[in-house]
Amino acid sequence: TKTISKCYVQVTGMTCASCVANIERNLRREDGIHSILVALMAGKAEVRYNPAVIHPSTIAELIRELGFGATVMENSDEGDGILELVVRGMTCASCVHKIESTLMKTNGVLYCSVALATNKAHIKYDPELIGPRDIIQMIKDLGFTTSLVKKDRSASHLDHKQEIRQWRRSFLVSLFFCIPVMGLMIYMMIMDSQLADAHAHHNMSAEEMETLHSSMFLERQLLPGLSVMNFLSFLLCVPVQMFGGWHFYIQAYKAVKHKAANMDVLIVLATSIAFVYSFVILLVAMAEKAKVNPVTFFDTPPMLFVFISLGRWLEHVAKGKTSEALARLISLQATEATIVTLGPDNILLSEEQVDVELVQRGDIVKVTPGGKFPVDGRVIEGHSMVDESLITGEAMPVTKKPGNTVIAGSINQNGSLLISATHVGADTTLSQIVKLVEEAQTSKAPIQKFADKLSGYFVPFIVAVSVVTLFAWIIIGFVDFEIVEKYFLGYNKSISAAEVVIRFAFQASITVLCIACPCSLGLA
Repeated sequence: TKTISKCYVQVTGMTCASCVANIERNLRREDGIHSILVALMAGKAEVRYNPAVIHPSTIAELIRELGFGATVMENSDEGDGILELVVRGMTCASCVHKIESTLMKTNGVLYCSVALATNKAHIKYDPELIGPRDIIQMIKDLGFTTSLVKKDRSASHLDHKQEIRQWRRSFLVSLFFCIPVMGLMIYMMIMDSQLADAHAHHNMSAEEMETLHSSMFLERQLLPGLSVMNFLSFLLCVPVQMFGGWHFYIQAYKAVKHKAANMDVLIVLATSIAFVYSFVILLVAMAEKAKVNPVTFFDTPPMLFVFISLGRWLEHVAKGKTSEALARLISLQATEATIVTLGPDNILLSEEQVDVELVQRGDIVKVTPGGKFPVDGRVIEGHSMVDESLITGEAMPVTKKPGNTVIAGSINQNGSLLISATHVGADTTLSQIVKLVEEAQTSKAPIQKFADKLSGYFVPFIVAVSVVTLFAWIIIGFVDFEIVEKYFLGYNKSISAAEVVIRFAFQASITVLCIACPCSLGLA
């Protein structure tokens, strides 16, 4: 017998089933080509050829001449079938050895490993020579019971329900406490501007301003140094910091543990520093029994958390939408197939129901009216109309007669068909579509990769800038105190100059940190 080799060719530029038929028809005529099988979605052709007559690069050239792009794929293990089995009834290492040695001797089995502890067998095979049913039968003949490892068909790993719930909760908690904080802020702004007007019109002295200012309800002091405004803001800020920011803290901690700096780290840094600083300043003011209320940053954390958790929530909702579509696609796959044995003149000898995963290439599958096609294949016998709208979007049923190709997942309408399986398991059109969508979901868009890379540099950069700001203002303050005095609101003579400078420097650096906390980048 002449030797037959197998190669895989990556084919680009195929748009529909007629392209596939075109390539297959033309290449079959060539000398030395034994058989050819083209998968449209995967964009690859599996060619069996006689190496004495023709070379893989020549095959690729022939496909190129038909107007498609073609390159020979180096690693040929692409087409190997992989089988995961649960094997029961093994008692010791010799059972394992018995199964492994028997299978490895078999033509077509490339690799086999059996684990006694987990009762699992992992087998690689060449689908041209042997199929999963043969392998299972061989293990059964050795006296063990075996079954397929049940695959999770529900696509539950693509489910974003839990994340959607957690971010929605996070957003609502933050929002609930953020609204009053914003209300207080706006109220203060309006009051301040009215005071400024009054000051401009009536030429009041600064002392009178102070009394007017502190007579406002929110600026009234509950305890010396603790105003109503600051106290309320503090109360509203704590739950947001605890519950709204919970997930951010967890993720930031994980990132820092791996010596990475992502968005979460910056968000946590900005909010924590703002919160801790404000809290400390309040304690200091109360200890000093200060007349003037210190400037706090309690409004920052709730507002940051609101915007960012809203962004995260929307992102997961969007991801959930694609996952839903994918789960629907996966649910279109048939779960069982009816395999028939044909005698001479296509007489039915027997038929059996098997799991879809057990259908082998070259099997004859019978599809009854109203049934789904379990695998991609070619019609051998029968005439029928087939609804292929799940793949093509074509509402009208398509006529199928012997020689036509059928797509897994499409629905047979009126006639019974016998098909010969060409693509099974992970190679069917439907599985390939599912795989493409999954890959699209797990891989990041180039711009997203870029943003992530940027944020890696962005975080340390912003932290550095705010530290520089802190020290710059401390130096300026000690060199030329007037500048700070001019900008520091409510400076009264009871505090030492050094403390004013340090407080002002802190305010400036925290402002930098909070403003740069990458709201826009994070949200986008």
